[in-house]
Amino acid sequence: MPLSYVAARVAARNAAAANYSYTIEDAVAIVRIVTPPKSTEPCPVARTLDIVGDRWTILILRELLTNPSRRFQDLETSLRGISPNTLSARLKNLEEHAIVTRRLYEEHPPRAEYVLTPKGRELGPALQALLVWGRKHTG
Repeated sequence: MPLSYVAARVAARNAAAANYSYTIEDAVAIVRIVTPPKSTEPCPVARTLDIVGDRWTILILRELLTNPSRRFQDLETSLRGISPNTLSARLKNLEEHAIVTRRLYEEHPPRAEYVLTPKGRELGPALQALLVWGRKHTG
């Protein structure tokens, strides 16, 4: 399901709960705000780093590549030093780019686990190359 569709449904649900009335133009504006902009970078490496180049993102991907699924708390524990807000922001970015998917495994209270999508698993060889380079050049 595209993010813009999800964002529009969330906005409509929130508006209904708060007794607001939104116009179609309002909904379109909300979708534009929450939809990640397409990169205008001509270089594919730069475009990729726009998505996965933030601090902690590669380590989150490493955790998800080495474990079939991870809960938020598991990621927070294994990535010592990451703040909950940063972890949440990085996971949200990866979700928005369809690299990670969030699966609910319990309804009440809602609990989720994170899993790589096929697109996310395609980053495995890049992380493997970083592993090999790191072993060779960083001791």
